[in-house]
Amino acid sequence: MANPIESLPRVALAALPTPLQPLKRLSAALGGPEIWVKRDDLTGAGGGGNKVRKLEFLLADALAQKADVVVTGGAIQSNHVRQTAALCGALGLACEGVLNEPLPGRGPEYTVSGNVFLTRLADATVHVIPNTADTAEYMKRVAQGSRAAGKRPYVMPVGGSTPLGAVGYANAAMELCEQMDDFDTIVLATGSGGTQAGLLGGLALEGSEARVLGFSVGAPLERQRGKVLDILLGLAELLGVEVPEDAVIVDDQSVGPGYGVPTPEVKEALAMAASLEGLYLDPVYTGKSMAGLIRHARAGRFRAGEKVVFLHTGGLPGLFGYATELSAGAKKR
Repeated sequence: MANPIESLPRVALAALPTPLQPLKRLSAALGGPEIWVKRDDLTGAGGGGNKVRKLEFLLADALAQKADVVVTGGAIQSNHVRQTAALCGALGLACEGVLNEPLPGRGPEYTVSGNVFLTRLADATVHVIPNTADTAEYMKRVAQGSRAAGKRPYVMPVGGSTPLGAVGYANAAMELCEQMDDFDTIVLATGSGGTQAGLLGGLALEGSEARVLGFSVGAPLERQRGKVLDILLGLAELLGVEVPEDAVIVDDQSVGPGYGVPTPEVKEALAMAASLEGLYLDPVYTGKSMAGLIRHARAGRFRAGEKVVFLHTGGLPGLFGYATELSAGAKKR
């Protein structure tokens, strides 16, 4: 069977394949599943992270449409906007990033360091809007302004989570199947939904029966499942596969007070990953999915010896935006 992904326009940006590594000390500490990590924090371009895979297809589409500026958005510590800004620069495209103001209670570095600093360093134009503002609507206004100025904007939804963007993670699932053909579960943080949808599409192409367990980083269970299903519907049509709705598995118990707010369980997960495996996670995405993995393992929700692949989607720069908050609970020596 021909791989339908090969017929789609794509610009090579990522350092692939990303490593697949065992987490032996974490597995021993949790006593149950055999845990591995898929290092998509090491995709290379733009500081690394999962969005590079999506951008290979989305930016190819932007170039095909003769765009000269990309308009996208996210939270002020957005990994997606940071990677988009950097890769637009590498391709000679301008970038306009629409960023939501932080929630109350963040440290002073939250609005100036980490991802937002790197986004500005890549020469993106940054628009900071209130948390209550409609990001998609503001992006439309930015695009209208670009057209009025004689430019050709390409509007990319938050997270790059469209069926076309999700193809990047269909490809990642197939890459993982080449690296290990007997894994049982992929664990990931699920936010805008495209990564989870893409993995399900790729596993369907491979005929794999592995499950994909998404830990929501902000939305309640049914709303998050709906986001993934909406993208999966378009992706399945694009790839010519069928994925049952019940394959979309979401756990929302790691969300805590809301998006971008680290819980005590998240802080424990960050510390365990760093101290046991030298693995740095972020408090918004991978910290919440690792907290979920730890909670499931301790509750016996994985079979003994089950092979669990933790998808590290990146986000290291975001740690610096939480320096004050996370340092308060760090071990003092």
